[in-house]
Amino acid sequence: MIRRCGVDLGSSFVKIAQEESDSFHFLGPFVTADFYRTYLQPGRGGAVLKRRELGLDEDMPLAATGYGRSRLEGALMLPELEAIAAGVSALTGLRDAVILDVGGQDSKALLMRGGKLADFEANDRCAASSGKFLENMSRVLGLSWEELGEYWEDPVELSSTCAVFGETEVVGLLGEGVPVERLASGVNQAVVRRLLPLLARFDGLDVLVLTGGVARSRALRRLLAERLGREPVVPDPPDFVAAVGCCRILAEEG
Repeated sequence: MIRRCGVDLGSSFVKIAQEESDSFHFLGPFVTADFYRTYLQPGRGGAVLKRRELGLDEDMPLAATGYGRSRLEGALMLPELEAIAAGVSALTGLRDAVILDVGGQDSKALLMRGGKLADFEANDRCAASSGKFLENMSRVLGLSWEELGEYWEDPVELSSTCAVFGETEVVGLLGEGVPVERLASGVNQAVVRRLLPLLARFDGLDVLVLTGGVARSRALRRLLAERLGREPVVPDPPDFVAAVGCCRILAEEG
């Protein structure tokens, strides 16, 4: 029985997928700093994964992607965008689509053709369209991540295009007595407004796939559907797509 393991070492969370007989099992997500402290140990060429503590076989083929992939000794290092495309194809069966991936620190639009990465557009210079921005805003508003994702109607228009100043603006509006619900809607509207330019380059395909933990936000899915005129496809689970892609690429490379 062939078994494989993919690890997505993201900036905020670590996700692990195990493939066995064409089915996947998932570990995490783990907070990245906690994962490094608990499940990595020094090795000769980098950090060694404590497989036994995670319940992983010692001889299982391993591939890694994400911001921390170069730290992991003994793993096949894979580009994140290629892993995302492979994971989407594996989890959805789609071969051609535009993929919108909202990560902890950046956002990317990928063009997938034949199940492979064909082109991409990235926004890695501003955190205002990232998961970290939404995480910070939920903290400021006193809402859980899940609660923030429930608001999209009657939004307050947020003028700042910067994550840092945007947080200051929201705090000021709270001080003026603006309802939390309207501010939460405004935050979600602002994020979608900043994501749409990434998709403008790839508006020829009808299928949009939304990946990353942000894909769990009902508000973002609803707002994207309203703006684009079509419901985004959300893989299950959306935040383990790159880890699954690592398993699939390992299989292709034998």
